[in-house]
Amino acid sequence: MPQFRIPTAASLLAVSDDTVRRWIAAGRLAAGEDEQGRTVVEGAELARFARDQAADGHSERPLGLTSARNRLPGIVTDVRRDAVMAQVEIQAGPHRIVSLISSDAADELGLEPGVLVAASVKATSVVVERMDES
Repeated sequence: MPQFRIPTAASLLAVSDDTVRRWIAAGRLAAGEDEQGRTVVEGAELARFARDQAADGHSERPLGLTSARNRLPGIVTDVRRDAVMAQVEIQAGPHRIVSLISSDAADELGLEPGVLVAASVKATSVVVERMDES
């Protein structure tokens, strides 16, 4: 199972390293140590936490301040396979992304909750909405 150090976990959750450390200290996010004694979070635990944070509407970074462009690093939170297709759910900061890919591709990539991925989005039309600060 993949493990993530605090800076990577923070990036995936779109928060600061200190925020992740506070969550660990408060017992909100389970962590352990790797062979070198560094604090790490198991991939499945990070996926669970990312999904829970998004479901609760928590985000330390307000939407509209950054542009993710078309490549969104994230963590796999769920994979549902059948004989032909796989539905892959990714949490990229406060954003939930769902992709349909072949089951073969999901197997080749070794996709399971907790795996670090990047979702690349290509569209022929993109709607841009201005968001005024309140």
